[in-house]
Amino acid sequence: MNIIVNGGSRGIGKEVVLYLAQDINNHIIVTGRNKKALNRLSSSCANVHTVSVDLSVLNKQSETFKEKILNHFKRVDVLINIAGILVAKEFMKIEDDEARLMMETNFFGPASVIRIVQPLMQDGAHIVNISSMGGYQGSEKFKGLSHYSASKAAIACLSECLAEEFRNSGISVNCLALGAVQTEMLEEAFPGYKAPVNAKEIARFISYFALEGHKFINGKIIPVAVNNP
Repeated sequence: MNIIVNGGSRGIGKEVVLYLAQDINNHIIVTGRNKKALNRLSSSCANVHTVSVDLSVLNKQSETFKEKILNHFKRVDVLINIAGILVAKEFMKIEDDEARLMMETNFFGPASVIRIVQPLMQDGAHIVNISSMGGYQGSEKFKGLSHYSASKAAIACLSECLAEEFRNSGISVNCLALGAVQTEMLEEAFPGYKAPVNAKEIARFISYFALEGHKFINGKIIPVAVNNP
């Protein structure tokens, strides 16, 4: 399969890449901002290619990004949008540039990636967007995550909309709303907090769902959490 993991230089995305790369029949493009981390990942896996990109300014790099994708793939079977950024700060204290960075990285960037990659997808392809329980309607909300949660709610709603728009093309779109996972991003935002699930564990589930879930599910936002958050 030809797979794009958008946001795989560390954390959950990196573990998804490593898990999928175990199958030599999978050919993977992984994107991220950290070139050194991407190079380490590709050097350890022969079937992994890297594309360095900053999603917060993808609108200025879209043509270059598209060319890099086409250098490797003429067809894409699976797109997993994992890239994200979290600034934990109360609503009245957050700076405009911090709020916009989260919305650009967590919503507008992945949406642009979908628009670029979708023409390369055929009947049976699957787009999986990774959201958060913070953006899941009706879930308990927490201080300091207003803009982050809003950006994740946006990508979740987009998933439902695109499932309908792409239905006639045979492209499935689903969204996984994750609970707390022990990653670098979580540790940076909430020092000392211990999540019940680690990145490798959730990566196995995401990978399986990306490869098989579209056979049973389309246009759904699925909570994946053992607690809240």
